[in-house]
Amino acid sequence: MQRITIAIEDDLLAELDRHMERSGATNRSEAIRDLMRRALTRNAPQEADCIGIVSYALDLATRDLGRRVPQTRHSRHDQAIAALSVPLDHTNAMEVTVMRGRVEDVEDYAHGLFAERGIRHGHLSLVPLEDVQQIHQHGISEPHMHSHLKIKDGF
Repeated sequence: MQRITIAIEDDLLAELDRHMERSGATNRSEAIRDLMRRALTRNAPQEADCIGIVSYALDLATRDLGRRVPQTRHSRHDQAIAALSVPLDHTNAMEVTVMRGRVEDVEDYAHGLFAERGIRHGHLSLVPLEDVQQIHQHGISEPHMHSHLKIKDGF
């Protein structure tokens, strides 16, 4: 790990300290590393593998939205890992969809969804990962090869 020195304006440093309190970071270096990872995720290589967490609010009173959103997810059934819908009232819900695939494909899905009329407060979080092939055995079974998803520190 490298040690660096940076100069920060007082107001920005106060914001960093508030971020530390909210996030539970134990020191400024940890908080800055976290913020940098989040910012650099936006520049993730399009061909990199990732898990994408797509969260959004939707107004089910918007024409056909309650039908279209699940259809878009089903059209990517090979990438959609899980979906959760939390009703907030008679017409509004918060939803989360977990996607797996290349950054480009996950971003395309999320940004297409966010452009739908009736979708609000859309947010995409990307977690970098790699698919590692390993041979091992479980219990007394024969050794076999399968993949494990390993979370990486960055893209």
